[in-house]
Amino acid sequence: MADLTSPDVIRGTLDLLILKTLTLEDMHGWGIGQRIQQISRGILEVNQGSLYPALQRLEQRGWIASEWRTSELNRRAKYYRLTASGRRAVGTETSNWRRYVGAVDLILES
Repeated sequence: MADLTSPDVIRGTLDLLILKTLTLEDMHGWGIGQRIQQISRGILEVNQGSLYPALQRLEQRGWIASEWRTSELNRRAKYYRLTASGRRAVGTETSNWRRYVGAVDLILES
């Protein structure tokens, strides 16, 4: 059961969006935020104050790994990629999210 007052619900949502975004390709943090905004047609905007702690959290869990590379603008940037564990987590976290949304939808339609 999800506690609606828990910041874990919001964190879990951002974590899932990051994981899903990284299924497309390795990206640096700014690119991840931009891709989420682009795919959501501008509805979702991820501020850096939330994005970078989420990236650290996912790296600590072993779901993503990072390395320093040169960006397309010829700047040094930390690029993130999914690990094998992260690829499995995408499926699990997606199922959990859909179950959560389904429960909220049941309440909204009652």
